[in-house]
Amino acid sequence: MEVPTKVAHITYLTIGELAARTGVAVRTVRYYCDAGLLDAARTPTGHRVFEPGAVERLLLLRRLRSFGIGLAAIEDVLTGTRSLAEVIAAERVAVDGELDALNRRRALLRAVESAAPGAHDERLDLVAAVADPRAAHDVLVAFWRRRLAPLPTTAIDGFLGMNVPRPAPDAHPEHLIAYAELIAAVSNPGLATAMDDIIGHRGTPGIRDERRLLFDVADACVAVAPLVVAGHRPRPGPELDRYVEVHATARDRRDTPSFRRRLLADTAGADHRVRRYWHLTTTLTGEAATSGATQLWLFDALTVSMTAEREGR
Repeated sequence: MEVPTKVAHITYLTIGELAARTGVAVRTVRYYCDAGLLDAARTPTGHRVFEPGAVERLLLLRRLRSFGIGLAAIEDVLTGTRSLAEVIAAERVAVDGELDALNRRRALLRAVESAAPGAHDERLDLVAAVADPRAAHDVLVAFWRRRLAPLPTTAIDGFLGMNVPRPAPDAHPEHLIAYAELIAAVSNPGLATAMDDIIGHRGTPGIRDERRLLFDVADACVAVAPLVVAGHRPRPGPELDRYVEVHATARDRRDTPSFRRRLLADTAGADHRVRRYWHLTTTLTGEAATSGATQLWLFDALTVSMTAEREGR
């Protein structure tokens, strides 16, 4: 549109005047015009001219650009599609995500850097499994969904929420190494077999309803959780009696010394891999009474009970 220098009492600014008033280079003003962020008219000779309101518009644009905000978001503010507050909040969230990613990358590098001399290749292999935190978490979730397949989805989700740690956005190298150990552990088929054996004492045959057994074992573990949290050492008592009764009932048997001896033989499956897994989980979640910690407490209580019986105590 062609305009004269003055129309209807509006004094138009040349591109040079607009640049001088705002501190924005002329070439940048041209770029913003071409991008549709600034409205300009044309004089009969073809030069760009601007209404006075362009000064505030360009100053706002400049301020937003100084915050690193993209032109698309700035256009939303200028056109009223989104409020300034909305755009600022969205940018802050984006920056938080970028900082989390940078912090995680630094922690990954430090985790490898801190390896003992000659062990950097091995540490790199270990830690690479948690470079993508979401994928790493998905590995643990998939592992436990297979273990708990007989249960309804809501019950499995509850277990996952309490027992499967999420990668911390501000993870320290030690946290990443521990998480990487968990991923390495569940990638070993031997751990899956050991976990399946331990959860249901599969070495003691005759389970009639595996789903019911899983629910009842969970209840027995919940009952002993206060003792675990309080730091009580494993010992015989009503909590252990309930646990043994759950397994006896699941097999249509009675709680007898011979049955307890059979269960005790199964606790050999609670090998160092299982104990290490649950130790790492406790470290990462900060929860003393994970499902694994409570079940291991009951295993050890059974050992104490049967040892005392053999010794006549």
